Amino acid sequence: MIRRNNSWVPKNFILDVDGVLTDGKIYYTKNGKMFKVFGADDHDALNIVKKKMALSVVTADHLGYKISQRRIKNDMKLDLNLVSSTHRVEWLSERFELENCVYMGDGIFDPKVFEAVGYSIAPANASMGTQKKANFVTKTKGSEGAVAEACIHLLDTFFEGFGLK
Repeated sequence: MIRRNNSWVPKNFILDVDGVLTDGKIYYTKNGKMFKVFGADDHDALNIVKKKMALSVVTADHLGYKISQRRIKNDMKLDLNLVSSTHRVEWLSERFELENCVYMGDGIFDPKVFEAVGYSIAPANASMGTQKKANFVTKTKGSEGAVAEACIHLLDTFFEGFGLK
């Protein structure tokens, strides 16, 4: 995790899907993975943040990719990329200046990403090791407003605020 001074402003916000935008649970029937639970306010908050920062979404879930694609790409109109959890730092470094990125993740491999980027956020339901490495941990869980809370935090911390006053 990179330490920043008060003048640092992030340029990119990269989010994981499962456990961050969703509740992270796997819902299976005899027919396979059937659905994911996404939060209601996250999309609205991301629409405000994308006026300040570029947004990108990553997932390692190849089995549930079409579900994520339907919500992230089709409904939310955001960039969605299938990227292994163990290769995130390499993938990010090929596309972004890591020191200009905020990354929000919850998984056991995300502390490695947190150490490489400029600022890191974990939802309340992230693994304990991931929470310990994050610059900010939300009070809410994935799919329950964690992304909206993170957006408000970013706007209040690095920009002029949420803008609803």
